[in-house]
Amino acid sequence: MTSSTDPSSPPGARPSLWRHRDFRRYLTGQAARVTGSSVSSMVIPVLAVLELDATTAEVAWLTFLGQLPPALLALHAGALADRHSKRKQMITGDLVSAAALASVPVAAALDRLSLTQLMAVAAVQGAAGVLHDAAAISLLPGLVDRSLLQRSNSRIGTLFAVAATAGSNLGAALTALLGPARALLGDVLSYLVSAWCTARIQAPESPRPATEGRRLHTEIGEGLRYVHGDHRLRTLTLVNATTSFALALLNTLWALYLLRSLALGPTAFGVVLGLGALGAAAGALGAPSLAARYGPGPMMLTALAITPLTQFPLLLASPGLLWQCAIGVALFLQLVCAGAAGTTQRTIRQVVTADGIQARMQAVSTWLTSGARPVAALLAGGLGTWIGVRPTLVAGTCLLVVPLVVLHRSPLRSLLDMPGSPAVASPSGQAVSPPTPSGPIVPNTAVAEDAQHNHSAEGGP
Repeated sequence: MTSSTDPSSPPGARPSLWRHRDFRRYLTGQAARVTGSSVSSMVIPVLAVLELDATTAEVAWLTFLGQLPPALLALHAGALADRHSKRKQMITGDLVSAAALASVPVAAALDRLSLTQLMAVAAVQGAAGVLHDAAAISLLPGLVDRSLLQRSNSRIGTLFAVAATAGSNLGAALTALLGPARALLGDVLSYLVSAWCTARIQAPESPRPATEGRRLHTEIGEGLRYVHGDHRLRTLTLVNATTSFALALLNTLWALYLLRSLALGPTAFGVVLGLGALGAAAGALGAPSLAARYGPGPMMLTALAITPLTQFPLLLASPGLLWQCAIGVALFLQLVCAGAAGTTQRTIRQVVTADGIQARMQAVSTWLTSGARPVAALLAGGLGTWIGVRPTLVAGTCLLVVPLVVLHRSPLRSLLDMPGSPAVASPSGQAVSPPTPSGPIVPNTAVAEDAQHNHSAEGGP
């Protein structure tokens, strides 16, 4: 574990994350990556539809191929990150993504760009992103002291929300100036910046070498058993997966409903999305204070209870400026809840997990949440065709109650303080055993008492 601050920090002073060089490098690289990814998210659909005349089915395949790798590879990527250097895995993912995206403007300049290539790039970029993200999320607990994880995740969530908004606007500007294909060079640059910042992180790593003869699938199984064996991780993962499924069902038809049924123009639609991004930033920034004042459990339970209510303006709306404002405010509130709850639950999972299994723990959650999204998208399409868009949105709103029930039935609903860290990290080269049913791995009896009331809910996927 590295020091939480630079050696120059005055003794007895409150640790400052901004004086922590490795955290600054980590945060800069990841923010650049998020900004660039938002450029691609905005540019690639434009490129497919306007430049390559993609049909509705082809656009759906493009989206599907981009979402498929996390569902297929997340568990393997997590096991690799626990076995090898997380920084090297992050840099590899960045460089592969940069090379794949760079092929698009090159092909466009040669007049050889096709939808087949764009789909292949989406699949390769998705796979490389899984490798990077599995290592990046699990690297953070090795950069800062665990007592600073809540503040670290708060800063990260806030900056990422701002970066995503900036990336979308940058993508629109680059498309207007350079054209959609060359606009992707902005994302290529962001991956190179991310790789450079990651390479400059100096914190030592202690990757757990694989025991001779042990297969990757064995280590994946250990990760699944570890999450299942700890009631906190098990509950949080289930809350994340059910929330992701419900929101994916809603998001599949959300834009269509606003633009077509409620007749929102592009400007109004952009303003609504901008309010949502501000809400996510505000929620992430306020998460530590809210958790300290009300307790992580009650705060997240309240966030999950509010989330279904924020769908009501959308379901009741009709065309008109007043309803547009109501939907914007509701989305802002929804993403405040998502940012606050998501930041807190992520911190809890990082704090209670042993160092040697951090990536595999994160990968289990990624695998379930990512796997839920394509299924929910297909269900939304079927229900929207069969019963209509508005009834399908009502069904999705009802599904948002499921994670609330899961959290409410858990002892974590009344957690008033952050739990303690595991007593020991998993030994290098040895199998990681899940906590026994009698209780989680904690350093002392007092912490074990608190852990009985620990649960976090993620407000968004």
